[in-house]
Amino acid sequence: MAMETHLRVVFFLVNVVVLGVSGAGGETAVGDPGMRRDGLRVAFEAWNFCNEVGQEAPGMGSPRAADCFDLSSKNKHRRRKHAVLKSSFLKHQVSEADNKLGVGQPFPGLAPGAINNTDLYAMQKELYLGSLCQVEDTPNPWQFWMVMLKNGNYDTTSGLCPRNGKKAPPFSPGRFPCFGKGCMNQPMLYHQQTKLSDGGIMRGSFNGTYDLGSDIGSGLDGISFYEVVWEKTVSNGSWVFSHKLKTSKKYPWLMLYLRADATTGFSGGYHYDTRGMLKILPESPNFKVKVTLDVKQGGGPKSQFYLIDIGSCWKNNGAPCDGDVLTDITRYSEMIINPETPAWCSPTNLGNCPPYHVTPNNTKIYRNDTANFPYGAYHYYCAPENAQFLEKPVSTCDPYSNPQAQELVQLLPHPIWADYGYPTKQGDGWVGDARTWELDVGGLASRLYFYQDPGTPPARRIWRSIDMGTEIFVSDKDEVAEWTISDFDVTFT
Repeated sequence: MAMETHLRVVFFLVNVVVLGVSGAGGETAVGDPGMRRDGLRVAFEAWNFCNEVGQEAPGMGSPRAADCFDLSSKNKHRRRKHAVLKSSFLKHQVSEADNKLGVGQPFPGLAPGAINNTDLYAMQKELYLGSLCQVEDTPNPWQFWMVMLKNGNYDTTSGLCPRNGKKAPPFSPGRFPCFGKGCMNQPMLYHQQTKLSDGGIMRGSFNGTYDLGSDIGSGLDGISFYEVVWEKTVSNGSWVFSHKLKTSKKYPWLMLYLRADATTGFSGGYHYDTRGMLKILPESPNFKVKVTLDVKQGGGPKSQFYLIDIGSCWKNNGAPCDGDVLTDITRYSEMIINPETPAWCSPTNLGNCPPYHVTPNNTKIYRNDTANFPYGAYHYYCAPENAQFLEKPVSTCDPYSNPQAQELVQLLPHPIWADYGYPTKQGDGWVGDARTWELDVGGLASRLYFYQDPGTPPARRIWRSIDMGTEIFVSDKDEVAEWTISDFDVTFT
């Protein structure tokens, strides 16, 4: 009996190592700490300008997909590593029929009112895919890393996007890119399901284009393109997610991120229930983010490349969001590391700066203090358009690109961020400077300015999305960005 117990313990420990499951080094907020679990969980979502679907691309189904699997072995008791690999296989949880589901097609749990509504159908398809992928960790189950793709075209004559949550009438073209009717279309999506090679390499991908009817196999000249490839060696290291994003004349504003989202409830920028990787929601100031980033190509001068982007939601009176798009406000903080991105905040453009900056020792420096305010640390600040007590001068955020009003605090590398482990000078973390970052995201986020109505209790800064990637912001020529992400983790301090 003692020998049998000993063998069970050994077998358990071997499986812990193989699956990459570890509680060492502090509590983690993500289901797959450091991206080391051999059984990958990754999903895909595509959005139009105001974080809706609008219309499915022909033959593609609803723009939600997943690649979720466990590494299994036909003979788990074989001892030698090469023998275990030879007898291993990937047990997939999601079929291609699941990934191709589109409006009008039922699936388990689909609400009757959503079957013919493209926006509601996509939301519920994400929940369904999450149920197939879910890992039953106790007490907090989790679902997947999320690849987010977004098209910045907006047909202003369509009336499809609300203004700060209110239905808005059509208005004159020109404010946003759009080549005409249909410019808000969803992309073609091609999925290469993860496969295990003889060398123990697991590899899969999502890719495609927004240019309907084009053939990406014939070359990418003149067309848009996106791709995310994930690869890992069994029982060794982190998954490496390789990203590529290309704009075109028809699609000059595209976004591609890898996100850790809330496993339930809202994620940053959405008013729908979502699924994701954050099994415990991080709250400022007590969390850090670790990630390895290698930027291969930057995407040109318009590429607002986010080393880190955090998103949440609370009302202007500090209350948590409840799904009311008229009063919920999306809050974002983004560190842009493209050295070609200028500081729009300056002594002569105070409206692009937050009203004040808070130092690590909690000293406030007001933006009109030209001798001390770190203007170069801020690309741009914009306030929610529906805030009632804004300090002027002020820039207000685009009221159309989220389902509700939004607030942005966009940062740039600057010495003032050194205490938090963030980039301190232009070029840090950029092309040719691959690094593993350990960022005190919670500490910094606790000191950033966010608007609140005077006299209201401070909002709890609970972050529901943490992501990395780029937003190529209305390029005037075809641009390409390429980068890899690995070792992603969120830990509590």
